[in-house]
Amino acid sequence: MEMNQYLSIFIDEANEHLQALNENMLKLEQHPEDISIVQVIFRSAHTLKGMSASMGFEDLASLTHEMENVLDLVRNDKLKMNGGIFDTLFKCLDALEAMVKDVIEGGTGRGDVAGLVAQLKGIVSGEPAAAAPATAAETSELALVAVHMLLDQYQLSVLQQSVESGNPVFHIEVAIRSDCLLKAVRAYMVFDALERNGEVVKSHPSVQEIEQEQFDRSFSVYYISRIDQAQLEETLNRVSELESVTVTPVDLASLAELDQSREASNEAAAQARQEVAAAAAPAAPAAPAAPEAPSAAPEAAARPSASASAGNAAPRTIRVDIERLDSLMNLFSELLIDRVRLEQLASEVRRNDLTETVEHMARVSSDLQNIVLKLRMVPVDSVFNRFPRMVRDLAKSLGKKVDLIITGAETELDRTVIDEIGDPLVHLIRNSVDHGVEPIQDRIGTGKRETGTVNLRAFHSGNHVFIEIEDDGRGINRPKVLEIAVNRGVVTAEEAKKLSDDQINMLLFAAGFSTADKISDISGRGVGLDVVRSKIESLGGQVSVTSNPGAGTKFSIQLPLTLSIISAMLVKLGSEKYAFPLSSIVETAIAKRADFRDVHGNRMIEYRKSIIPVVSLAQLLESPDYRDEDEQETEMLVIRKGEKLAAVLVDELIGQSEIVLKTLGKYLTNLDVISGATILGDGQVALIVDPNALIK
Repeated sequence: MEMNQYLSIFIDEANEHLQALNENMLKLEQHPEDISIVQVIFRSAHTLKGMSASMGFEDLASLTHEMENVLDLVRNDKLKMNGGIFDTLFKCLDALEAMVKDVIEGGTGRGDVAGLVAQLKGIVSGEPAAAAPATAAETSELALVAVHMLLDQYQLSVLQQSVESGNPVFHIEVAIRSDCLLKAVRAYMVFDALERNGEVVKSHPSVQEIEQEQFDRSFSVYYISRIDQAQLEETLNRVSELESVTVTPVDLASLAELDQSREASNEAAAQARQEVAAAAAPAAPAAPAAPEAPSAAPEAAARPSASASAGNAAPRTIRVDIERLDSLMNLFSELLIDRVRLEQLASEVRRNDLTETVEHMARVSSDLQNIVLKLRMVPVDSVFNRFPRMVRDLAKSLGKKVDLIITGAETELDRTVIDEIGDPLVHLIRNSVDHGVEPIQDRIGTGKRETGTVNLRAFHSGNHVFIEIEDDGRGINRPKVLEIAVNRGVVTAEEAKKLSDDQINMLLFAAGFSTADKISDISGRGVGLDVVRSKIESLGGQVSVTSNPGAGTKFSIQLPLTLSIISAMLVKLGSEKYAFPLSSIVETAIAKRADFRDVHGNRMIEYRKSIIPVVSLAQLLESPDYRDEDEQETEMLVIRKGEKLAAVLVDELIGQSEIVLKTLGKYLTNLDVISGATILGDGQVALIVDPNALIK
């Protein structure tokens, strides 16, 4: 069977099952007695095993098979889940994700799963999970070989004959340093040295994969040598940028064990293929399959409460290149402009048949507009759903207790923004868990719950999406931030005295800035928040931070809907037209200039028993021909950003309209108040005002 045509389907379904496994494992960790969750996990693992075996990914299949054995004991009440089993299963999920990622990148989908397989077998046999790594080095080496480098019968016989004739045979493991830039070149130098002094019988990965850099940092070979072990090690150690070289002699006993492992693996693969064929057969299930029916019922009952990715029948989908969607959006925006123009002409001509046709076209194009918009929009849930597992692992490694509360995961963002937002959110959440949430003893000492909370929120506001990460930790230590900033030359001592609290908070985003006392694998290297800001700004967004010492910190990311069709209020300033997103407008009104008040040099007006600032859009944008300030009354828009309100003065309100939001590109820059432009039905260009920037 030609597998390449099914590879994309395998990748999509494997990712869905892995996400479902992660989510349900987290649920099971919270409710370890809930067998219905175990049923869902078991079914996902079983399906993933069958898919992997049928596609020929043996390491994926063997690891999921051992996971199945553990889960089968749990669901049959023969084994109780504990912290050690959870940790082992989560490590297995990480290994599965790494192997699927390797497949996506064009690799073979192989991975170092021998240690995990041994731990899972230890759990099934009742041995402690930690006992597996304590085996002798040679046994571990043979386990690695048994999984990754099973020799065929010809290769085995060549090695056996070499050992019998007195030629030394070695298994060589080479690890290249992580900072090596040209690892394929170093690998070539190793193979060149080997081939001058003997013969390479088998390598993992293959020579072709190593030449194309399709390997991590290590590779291994079976080697027949003309020189002894000491000379061989000395020769290989002369190659620079190698982290380690391990040379293990191979004797007849170890080769015999490898032969048995090869036969066992072949039998397991054959059994897996039979299971896949039986599962795929459309015929009625045979009698032995009947006992599995009761276990399917709890799974079906539990599935609606699980996430949509937990294994339900996938909806029928088709993949479309993002550039085609861009073209479709551009074409529809032209159609929308023509529709508005036709509506204007129909109102001028006043023919009933023309008016009816234009009205029908408007209804159809409105439906089409909704469909076109939704094609590019993706819920942020596709990014958020990987964070619960990440927070769980981080908190465990730091010895903390942290709850991640996600709200607004259904909020939709443009696909191009979704693809880029994941890494900045990872940095911010890691920062909150590491720097924000205090250790358990510190929290108890300050009267807080021992379990910290990190809130991840997403919501729409105007033509923007806001994502907030808020923790209830210690807050930002501003004196320490100022001290570090002055010591590192980010600001001078004189400038530091004039900074406001918000400006001090923003120093965290300076390049190379870090408040960590020591460097760890989580933080302290001075990379993170500066990367976050540069990435967000490259997407046309902004990031800000607020903090209360002892109460917590909140990071807020503002992202634009970069390509969208929005409802807007058109206004006039002299001869110029501007558009305000309708979602940011609270109401329109007539304001009497006599009602304006001067408070500390700022104009304010009373609005529904509160005082709000007044902004003259004409003065702000330096409109050349706006109405004179001497007029008694003027039109006013009341706009909102969160809890903040402001009144914007304009010359005239034209009315509501559907507009296409176009970016200004590189032609007009540094215009914070303007978020884009649109073309109106009469061909005029109207600039779109950003209410969030106005209030800010």
